[in-house]
Amino acid sequence: MTIQGTGSGYIGASIRRVEDPLLITGKGRYVDDVQFPAMLHMALLRSPYPHAKIISINTSAAKAMKGVAAVLTGDDIPEQLKISAPVAVPGIQIPPHPALARGAVHAVGVPVAAVVAESRALAQDAASAIEVEYEALPSVADAEKALEPGAPLAREELESNVCYVATKKGGDVDKAFAQADHIVRMRIASPRLVAMAIEPRGVVACPEAMGQGVTVWISTQAPHRARADLATAVGFPEHKIRVIAPDMGGGFGSKGPFYGEYALACHLALKLARPVKWISTRSEDFVTTIQGRDQVMTSELALKRDGTILGLKTRVVANLGAYLYSNTAGPPQRMMAMAPGCYQIQNVHVEVVGVFTNTTSTGPYRGAGRPESVLNIERLMDKAARDLGIDRREIRRKNFIRPEQFPYRTGVGVEYDSGEYEKSLDEALRLSNYDEMIRYRDEARSRGELVGVGLSTFVESSGGAGFESGTVRVERTGEITVLTGASAHGQGHETVFAQVIADKMRVSMDHVAIRHGDTLAVQQGVGTFGSRSAVMAGGAMAVAAERVIEKARRIAAHLLEAAPEDVVQADGGFAIAGVSDRKITWRRVAGAAHGKLPRGMEPGLQETVFFDPKREAWGFGAHVAVVRIDRETGKPTIEKLVLVDDCGVIINPMIVEAQIHGGLTQGLGQAFREQMVFGDDGQALTGSLIGYAVPRAGDVPPLVLGETVTPNPFSPLGVKGVGEAGTNGAPAAIANAVMDALAPLGIDHIDMPYTAPKLWEAIRKAEESRARY
Repeated sequence: MTIQGTGSGYIGASIRRVEDPLLITGKGRYVDDVQFPAMLHMALLRSPYPHAKIISINTSAAKAMKGVAAVLTGDDIPEQLKISAPVAVPGIQIPPHPALARGAVHAVGVPVAAVVAESRALAQDAASAIEVEYEALPSVADAEKALEPGAPLAREELESNVCYVATKKGGDVDKAFAQADHIVRMRIASPRLVAMAIEPRGVVACPEAMGQGVTVWISTQAPHRARADLATAVGFPEHKIRVIAPDMGGGFGSKGPFYGEYALACHLALKLARPVKWISTRSEDFVTTIQGRDQVMTSELALKRDGTILGLKTRVVANLGAYLYSNTAGPPQRMMAMAPGCYQIQNVHVEVVGVFTNTTSTGPYRGAGRPESVLNIERLMDKAARDLGIDRREIRRKNFIRPEQFPYRTGVGVEYDSGEYEKSLDEALRLSNYDEMIRYRDEARSRGELVGVGLSTFVESSGGAGFESGTVRVERTGEITVLTGASAHGQGHETVFAQVIADKMRVSMDHVAIRHGDTLAVQQGVGTFGSRSAVMAGGAMAVAAERVIEKARRIAAHLLEAAPEDVVQADGGFAIAGVSDRKITWRRVAGAAHGKLPRGMEPGLQETVFFDPKREAWGFGAHVAVVRIDRETGKPTIEKLVLVDDCGVIINPMIVEAQIHGGLTQGLGQAFREQMVFGDDGQALTGSLIGYAVPRAGDVPPLVLGETVTPNPFSPLGVKGVGEAGTNGAPAAIANAVMDALAPLGIDHIDMPYTAPKLWEAIRKAEESRARY
């Protein structure tokens, strides 16, 4: 695919986000800001048990309370009012997932009754008045334990706790391992994380008069998918449902799936013919919104003595929680595409086992399987270098895919589009002054201090997940309206997409309006997740703009009485090549497009494109970290962090930098602070901000950012995604730095998060062991 050159210079410019003034002055409009007269409020009674049989539910007290409009249990709702999960893997087990529990509950927080009342407080009081008798059932929270013989069944209607088993093979793995001089073996656990969007989930459903339709405001990353799921769950025609995704306080993947509360609110609004609102509390959000990571990787890496990789085996055991959402099964399978990383490994075997437990469901969280895949291969690479006595940089260089090999098909059958992995590594080493850092580390070690240097080199996929749509329309006045199927929630779409169109069409950004997040106004779209916006939505509107420009060129030629091939783009419109005074504006062209046109040409100046390159884009990078660990307290401190990322052509460097900062902060949370912990019985032990530690501003060290630019040859803009780069590469670099710091004590591996108590305990045990011997 030819990458079109820029016109007015907007692509590549660091332009401040046009969305921000409204948001930072408190004028944004979120779901909870939607108000209607006579609006009802919904509250849910949720299970306190991780696994229990429902013996009885007594709703009489709640129904008797003045101002209560309705009380529903699982027996009161239609069969179709449920969450549907796709057959993501052959043989997958998909147990029932009703919007309100029927017969049993399988995780803490599962809704067993819904109350709708005149106020939120009244609805909550009425929900508290409902009496439920439970019979506790055996439960299991750990995925590996759930696979053991005799383990309690997380879902009693199934014969085992295995949801699915998926495998991917390439080459001759047995032969590779038979020929190996050395085999590295590791077990790595990735902690469960909470997305912690600053705005909890919410929904407002407002029915139209005479049952003509319903408008639903949802804090969602995928409005069109939410509309389709609503139609199925509520049994209401999809074309009569309008879904609006207003301003959103973060999503990070957790607001991608369709949740039962949305179906309940819509069902009740239609039933009662009144608007219904539900806004999650922070406590509810902790245990009902999908969580991320929580998988164990057991791997073997086969190598020659010189560090050449021969083969890789990886087994993933993934905790899926108790229920399947539309995207629960997906993140663990990312290993089947990313296991080899940026290395030439043609002999690969990957097995992924998805496991049911009595915990909150998991799903995509910023990175969605990519950070786990990077962590797995990069920890293996560092251990291989240490075992074989090879420099960590050189073992990576030896095994990198070379630039001339692209497009490159990996051992798991995925084709990478482009890459210069050694170039990004060299830039990261240069910016970090790597050799000086190693001298600094060694001097600190000579004084008994614990300092480590770590690096990671990685690939990251973006885009994919089907098509994305874009409409470019030139209004009669010459202003441009763009409708995108991507739905913004902090990415800077209104700025970046306006830059793309302004650049392509040689107009001021002020003349471009970006519209999104409304299924009535916008053509069918897929949504925003997986770092796909610039790749997919940007690609769609770029192609649509080119088509609009071509039609406009023919109209301009007609108006200028010139041949179309003699007409070229000029700032603000078109001109005859080589004749500076023969120029015509977009306003005149647009007016003609809606008036007098050449014979055979349709009126209007609008194009819609559904863009699907049938492949993902593959960005890459190299991150370097220096970590110091206090020997007496175990407290880790990042002294230096260098991130070099390659996301192809950069549309807005300022926004790219902000995306890297945001992803890095969440990566730091995973590395040092965050872990959602469940007891053996499935009770949430860190289900509030008292026990769950999110990163704070003071936890983010000064960053050194760099970039290399390797255009994506399969994108009309040459772009690759970057929104998850910080979560993908940085945790692995930090893990390697922490292990490097602890290497003098003989500590080989510790799983994240690297909290001070965990590191202190490991240091004490290592010192005691050394003292004994």
